[in-house]
Amino acid sequence: MNQDFLSPIDERVYANTVLQPDNCLGKTVRLHSSQNGFPDLEGVAIAILGVKEGRRAVDNEGCGEGFAVIRKKLYELFPGNWSLPIADLGNIEKGNRVEDTYFAVTETVTSLLKENIIPILIGGSQDLTYANYRAYDVLEQTVNLVAVDSRFDIGMLDDELNSRSFLSKIIMQKPNNLFNYSNIGYQTYFNAQEEIELLNKLYFDAYRLGEVKNLELVEPIMRDADIVSIDVGCIRQSEAPANNNASPNGFYGEEVCAVARYAGISDKVTSFGIYEYNNRLDTNHQTANLIAQTIWYFIEGVNQRAKDYPYSTKESYQKFSVMLEDDDPINFYKSDKSGRWWMEINLITDNKYKRHALIPCAYQDYKKATEQKIPDRWYKALQKLT
Repeated sequence: MNQDFLSPIDERVYANTVLQPDNCLGKTVRLHSSQNGFPDLEGVAIAILGVKEGRRAVDNEGCGEGFAVIRKKLYELFPGNWSLPIADLGNIEKGNRVEDTYFAVTETVTSLLKENIIPILIGGSQDLTYANYRAYDVLEQTVNLVAVDSRFDIGMLDDELNSRSFLSKIIMQKPNNLFNYSNIGYQTYFNAQEEIELLNKLYFDAYRLGEVKNLELVEPIMRDADIVSIDVGCIRQSEAPANNNASPNGFYGEEVCAVARYAGISDKVTSFGIYEYNNRLDTNHQTANLIAQTIWYFIEGVNQRAKDYPYSTKESYQKFSVMLEDDDPINFYKSDKSGRWWMEINLITDNKYKRHALIPCAYQDYKKATEQKIPDRWYKALQKLT
């Protein structure tokens, strides 16, 4: 890993952590500080990384600063029954150009992925999701991106890459490794009908805010994600004021924490980011507190992973085959370990797509199939593979 990209955490964070009880989270995290230097990453499972880049945040000038407050609030919390070592790598500073920052993010995340370390990115503008996505190029596999956002952030193809246009760059620019995009919590009035129709044509998934108020729907979506990107603006303004694009409607604080926990317990999620925090607008550090607690719940989820994704053997799974009229059967698998469900696509021969042969689902999808109704996520995955 190129440590030249990374600066130590704010000295005030280190000083505040020293004053905390011995059993608080800050005393267990390996901190990149001026006092102790860069931490040893041997055995580390999760790495926290701040990215001080907000120059392409649309209507949210000032984001990309004030991460010290988030860290102070996070490190004052007490860990759960956790066993996985955590490191804080410090911050990626602004490059001379925004593209320089993207490069530093991509290189750093790539290094972490190669070491099987899950990065938690604290942004900065959400276009950093693009830099995170490009880190997966070296893995030579298709990936799934889940955005928790009130907007799709598609933009126009000829727009400059920014926080409102990064998705079109991910979809169109080569190498194109995106298999599926899912949006959780979009609000219709923030998105053009043409964009909603485009996502349907691409067989991507979009769930309105009202739909995912039933948080059980979020779990199988997150179980299929590789990259998770949360825009603070998806949280209602009264809960998280530190975003200039925040709306009266959105997720409640406890709901976004539950969403983060679902992301954490997913065996497939290998990077997690929360973006668009604007310290200048943060009343009484309310949003910093919520972001800290959201990160806490993600880490809690990672520590509770069941590791029951059926990559190869299916011996510890119950198999249910549902015959459909004029079609091949759909095979469903239920984990004996966790009770979670998957559905299988049998047509995959290209190794590039093998990891998408099993699609996380809910019991309701199995019930729908027994009623001769093809589950939407199975149908959309099939269309992308055939």
